[in-house]
This record gives sequence, C-alpha cells and structure tokens, in this order.
Amino acid sequence: MPDRGDAYFISTSIPYVNAEPHVGHALEFAQTDAYARFHRTQGRDVFFLTGSDENALKNVQAAEAQGLTTRELVDRNVAGFQNALEVLDASNDDFIRTSVDERHFAGVDKLWRAVAAAGDIYKKHYTGLYCVGCETFYTEEELVDGKCPVHETPPVPVEEENYFFRLSKYGDELHRRISSDELRVFPESRKNEVLRFIEAGLQDISVSRSQERARGWGIQVPDDPNQVIYVWIDALANYITALGYGDDGELYKRYWENSPQRVHAIGKDILRFHAIYWPGILLSAGVPLPTEIVVHGFLTINGAKMSKTTGNVIDPIAVADEYGADAVRFYFLREVSPHGDGDFSVNRIIERYNADLANDLGNLLNRSVSMINRYRDGVIPEPGAPGEHETALAQTLARSIERSTELFSVYEPLQALAAIWESVTGTNTYIEQSQPWVLARGARNGDEDATQRLDTVLATLAVTIGRLAQLLQPVIPSSVDEIARQLGSASIWDLPVPGQSVTEPSPIFPRIEVEAEATAD
Repeated sequence: MPDRGDAYFISTSIPYVNAEPHVGHALEFAQTDAYARFHRTQGRDVFFLTGSDENALKNVQAAEAQGLTTRELVDRNVAGFQNALEVLDASNDDFIRTSVDERHFAGVDKLWRAVAAAGDIYKKHYTGLYCVGCETFYTEEELVDGKCPVHETPPVPVEEENYFFRLSKYGDELHRRISSDELRVFPESRKNEVLRFIEAGLQDISVSRSQERARGWGIQVPDDPNQVIYVWIDALANYITALGYGDDGELYKRYWENSPQRVHAIGKDILRFHAIYWPGILLSAGVPLPTEIVVHGFLTINGAKMSKTTGNVIDPIAVADEYGADAVRFYFLREVSPHGDGDFSVNRIIERYNADLANDLGNLLNRSVSMINRYRDGVIPEPGAPGEHETALAQTLARSIERSTELFSVYEPLQALAAIWESVTGTNTYIEQSQPWVLARGARNGDEDATQRLDTVLATLAVTIGRLAQLLQPVIPSSVDEIARQLGSASIWDLPVPGQSVTEPSPIFPRIEVEAEATAD
C-alpha cells in the first residue's frame, strides 16, 4: 500500500439520537466508511469521524414521551448507534458525543465567542414556524401544503427572544466558493440547489433558544444563562471540536486547518445546513471551510417511505447479524445510488450477494485455490511468459484499477464497483479460455508446453485475485482478509508470489436461499 502521508478528514453527519438507528443511517455509515477506507488504500492519513447529536429538542421530547430523562434516552440510543457502527465494520477513528465530551463544550464556547467577536451575533425578538424534526424555522413559502417539506408535519409557531447569526452577510462569498468548487458539492444537482437558495437571498438564522423551551438541556450561551446554543453552532461544530479546536490541538491542525481535504458525507435533507449555515459560521470565525460535501438521498423500504406508523422501519443491526456486514455493505455500495434516492429490500441484498459475491467472486476464488491444490500440491507455481489471454486480462485489470480509483476519488462507489466487476467477470472468462483442466491433462502426459502454460494460468489467477481483493477492501473488508488468507498471504497488501502455499478451499460466500421478503426490525 502506498504511503502518501497527506491528511484526509471525512465525517458522517451526527444523527439525532431520539430513536434507534435505521437503515438510512447504515447507508451513510457504509458509504462514508468505504470512502475513508479507499483513501487509506491510496496511502493517505485518514481521520474518519462520526458521533451523536444529543442536545436537540427532539431528544428532549422523545424522552418525555417515553417517561425517561433526556440523559437516560440519549445514553441508551447512543449505544445503539455505536453498536451499528461496530456491526457494520466501520473504521471510524473517533465518535463524539455532544452532551458528554468536554472537548466539545470548549470548542463550542470558542466558536461562539469567535463569531460574536466578528460582530455576527445579535439578539432580537422573533416569531416563526419551527419544525422540531428539522430543528429549523421555515417561511410560509417553504412549506408544502402548510407542512414541513421533509417531515410532512405542521410546524409549530414559536415566539421568543433569541440570538441570531448574520448569515446574510456571507451570501456573496458562499456563492463564489461553491460556484467555483472551492467548496465542492456532490452531485452537481445538489450544488445547483444550494446556489439557487443563496441567490434567493439569505436570511439571518437563530442560533439560540430559551432555557425554558430547551427544558434546560443543552450548552449555555456564553455569558447568558437564560439561553442555550442552538444546533447550528452546537451540533455542526462537532466536526472541529472533536479534533481539539477548543485548545488548538494537534489533530485540529493536521486534519482540519492544514488538511487538503475536509469532507462531510450527509443526507440531502441537511444539505442547506452543511453547505450554507456551517460554512457561513466558519467564515465568520475565521476557520477553514470544508472542501467537499457529498450528498446521498433517502431510502424507501420496498418502495414505501420509512415510517414508524406503518411499521416498516428496519433495524440494520438485525439485517447485518442475519446476512453479514459485508453483504449489507456490498448491497449499499453496489446497488444503491450514492447520490440519489434508493430502495432497500432484504431480498435484493440476498440476490445481489448470490449473484456477485457467491457466484462471481466466491466461485472464482474457490476454483482457483482448488486447482492450485489439485495441480500443484497447493503451491503457487512460477509463471512462464504471458500469452494473449494473460495480456488481455492484465489490460482489463489495469482499466479496472484506473477507473475504480478515479471513481472512488469522486465518491461514485456504484460505478467504481462496476469497473472492478469487469475484472471479476474477465478473470472468470480467463479460466474458461485457458482451460487449466485441459492443460493439466497435457502436463500429466509430459507436455512441457502444457505444463508451463498451466503454471502461468495458476500464478496469474492467484495474483489477479489478490489484486481484486485490494480493490475491494473499502467495500467488503472482512471478506478480502479471508481471500488473502486462502491465497496464503499474511495481508491483502502482500500479493501472492511463486512458492507461496495456499490453504484448502473454503467457501467465503455460501449461497443464501431467497424466501419471502424479510421485515427485520
């Protein structure tokens, strides 16, 4: 694996913990983890952050509805999100909790004071329509049939005195940076959405709420015990407070202040907050902006919108426990659009697993290891000169490497995996073209050309599968470790070499029978 050493920061959004995680969270975890792992394979020094948004009013209300204290509710649900990350084999370097971590409190205080020192925080009386689900105020024009466009619930009229941030001051600069891709928003349609919103004219935003409405839950506004800091300077600040922004720590300097790539992977419903509010706050505070915002869509369940009312909210932990983390990760990255809306189906997980992993990749490994055991006593032979089939396969593999690297770099895992699968398919075709079983008969009869060709085919298969395992590491990390083990390598980064012993073949992707649509919950 190359060692470039340049720092790369990537984060998920931090989810509200008013409920247990669902498959939409799992999609974001899987995508972001794949991006982090990919950049590690390119030799970058990656810091992958996730965490929990615990100071939200919706957490307070959820706790009240369940007869719990807010602390009891968030502690319980945070454990569920941490478990989901573990079950999905996420490689996050840190998990920040906004109601617990002292580094967060110190960083939020520092950020508020920096924005205030720039003259961008002021207090005023305000009346507005507030969606608790979004933690934001909406104008009448933004509502759809009088309801929140995201949660489809009527907003609540709120009247109180709050602190406001002068977001309107930064409209021109935000437009310049986003339109020029100094702050890149993926995909292009989301970039255009942000630009249209800015062009319509930015309004100043509320950045505090009263202690009374917050039920005393949240981080106090500096020097004002009657107000708590609202989500935009609290929750959004996690991306830098986790790194030690509060005390100008070394992680903050390396992975944010001096990093060439600072990436947020988020859902489309919070695009405005990450691409406009957050960069505006950072401009005011004199802090570097993120460099990229990667936006995914929503998941439906078998074509229907996820809803607790209809009972179709699926527990990703249960699905991963049933079918394996790599099966779930592979489905999200191989089949679900990385930037548009997608549909979640347990049967489609099984079908994709059987077709691509069990049939294509699993059988390829099993056949290859079996033939090395059968024809060469389990030892990878020394190859001879490559023939036309080896040359064609090498060209296909080189294209897969180039294309998948390019596509992962621009957050297109679905297309990247399609490029890799050209080589998976090509390697299976190579076996059929080369017919090692025919060459083995010739070798047993003393045909030296057949013997050398057989050695070349078997060695080529071992090295090619080893290289495919490297390409697939960001997507199915535990499975590729097993591929390397069966090829006799201590690590996927140690490609098979002549004289290396393979193991006995063992299916790593046993087929799953498709039954009636599961409803794991």
